[in-house]
Amino acid sequence: GASVALSISDIPFGGPTAAVNVGYVDGQIVINPTVAQREHSRLKLTVAGTMEKVTMIEAGADEIPNDTMLDCIKAGHEEIKKLCKFIEGIKEEVGKPKFEYVSFATDKDVYAEIKENFKERMYQDVQAVDKEVRDANMDKLAEDIQAYFVEKYGEEETEAKSTEIANSIHDLEKECVREMIFKEHKRPDGRRIDEIRPLSCEVGVLPRVHGSAIFTRGQTQVLSVVTLGTKSEEQELDGLDEEESKRYMHQYNFPSYSVGEARPSRGPGRREIGHGALAEKALVPVIPSEDEFPYTIRVVSEVLSSTSQASICGSTLALMDAGVPIKKPVAGISTGLVTSKENPDEYVMLTDIQGIEDFFGDMDFKVGGTKDGITAIQVDIKNDGLTYDIIKEAFERTKVARDYILDEIMKPQIAEPRAELSKYAPRIITTTINVDKIKDVIGPGGKMINKIIDATGVKIDIEEDGRVCIYTDDAENGKKALKMIEDIAKDIEVGKVYDGKVTRIMNFGAFVDLGVAGKEGLLHISKISKERIKKVEDVLAVGDEIKVKVYEIDNQDRINLTMKDLEENKENKEEHVEE
Repeated sequence: GASVALSISDIPFGGPTAAVNVGYVDGQIVINPTVAQREHSRLKLTVAGTMEKVTMIEAGADEIPNDTMLDCIKAGHEEIKKLCKFIEGIKEEVGKPKFEYVSFATDKDVYAEIKENFKERMYQDVQAVDKEVRDANMDKLAEDIQAYFVEKYGEEETEAKSTEIANSIHDLEKECVREMIFKEHKRPDGRRIDEIRPLSCEVGVLPRVHGSAIFTRGQTQVLSVVTLGTKSEEQELDGLDEEESKRYMHQYNFPSYSVGEARPSRGPGRREIGHGALAEKALVPVIPSEDEFPYTIRVVSEVLSSTSQASICGSTLALMDAGVPIKKPVAGISTGLVTSKENPDEYVMLTDIQGIEDFFGDMDFKVGGTKDGITAIQVDIKNDGLTYDIIKEAFERTKVARDYILDEIMKPQIAEPRAELSKYAPRIITTTINVDKIKDVIGPGGKMINKIIDATGVKIDIEEDGRVCIYTDDAENGKKALKMIEDIAKDIEVGKVYDGKVTRIMNFGAFVDLGVAGKEGLLHISKISKERIKKVEDVLAVGDEIKVKVYEIDNQDRINLTMKDLEENKENKEEHVEE
């Protein structure tokens, strides 16, 4: 829609562009899958592009192999070409002539002067391995360039050219970085183009939380923390999507100190939301089902030093440290791109890009996945699009890097999820009750369920299908709550013996609470003993705990009880009579 509007307007526009969703259902590529198809799709892919190239890729996938993912992108691009052609037809019919605009490109003369006098120094200073040293070099160089202009032209003229000077310094740094990478295959920190920064990781760094890990890549670092909660603590989603809630969530905090700045801490911005969403997508395919692991799972990645892909690795480690039985470990890595000025088809691809390479490069191609396939993709580009060859190489590069991280870095630290949950995590006891009994367990106004909670201190979630989850830190209290729930959910059966409690005494008998769904039965005076009893009070008192047998449920659902022939009650009866 935006592409059509821009195409027919008088606004200069390099389009048309278009986008499609792509699914992968039962081994078949599906363009713009329906809601029903999406439920069974192993892929949720969005592709945008022009007639010539792919300009955007975003995906969540269930371990899709590189070749299959590339085929899906190609299929999506074929549909995009049709849409672009359709938009071109609209433009030809009703499009307005494009207006000419004034270019605000950097002043060529200022740039040429700075380049002539400072390029060699810039070329050297930008190669400092340490980011802080490199930043300090750039600050000092900017000061010296400013001083050069003041000395040559005076303060007033220099002030008038301040914007052009700043833009020229930026453009010269960009040119040096790109030239170094493209012509010499040399990176600012000295690495080879396919070399990953030094990696390290550690698990269990925070003993009091349910699971934690630190993942470090070069000068970037993330701390991931796992918290396990109850079913009722799922995140509710108020949106237009079909998804109403989610039990696995990932948040990404990017505080200012992680990039050496001091600014107010406010709500999450575009970067935090995007990186958090990517890490969440990457882990979703390996999260155990609710039947296997009935917990709500929250992971928070605290960025200690600017990073994004490290949160995928850190979250995987933290989940395994927490004892979450994930199906496979997941790692993330990104590749960058520098293309030739003269020929855009000539390029150099970089594995594991750092900030300066992202900033001055043409692409940030992030991929998360297991050893067996891709689980998430997020691509940012700054050129006019990506060819299939570039996408294919990006997949190959990230696969090699992921495998190395998984095998050589993460596996030696923790190879599989811990067998036991943290002692601080809630324990879950599950059972299933008859759907018709849910109302009995809850009781009027929640009376019964609150009674169980008050008596045991547990948390209880009951699903519409009759599944019950009991969360507790105390095993005995959990068992006690389970018994109370099962007792309430039981059907009263004729011929079965129950542990009852006398609640009322009448002259014709006693009413006994059977401990099942609040049901009471009548124990007639003639059914208390084989011997003749003059008064019920001679044998029973309110509060007595006795065993009774259901011998009849009449047409009006009244429960009739007997104590005759129940050996368990004889001793209690004799003691009561003696008293």
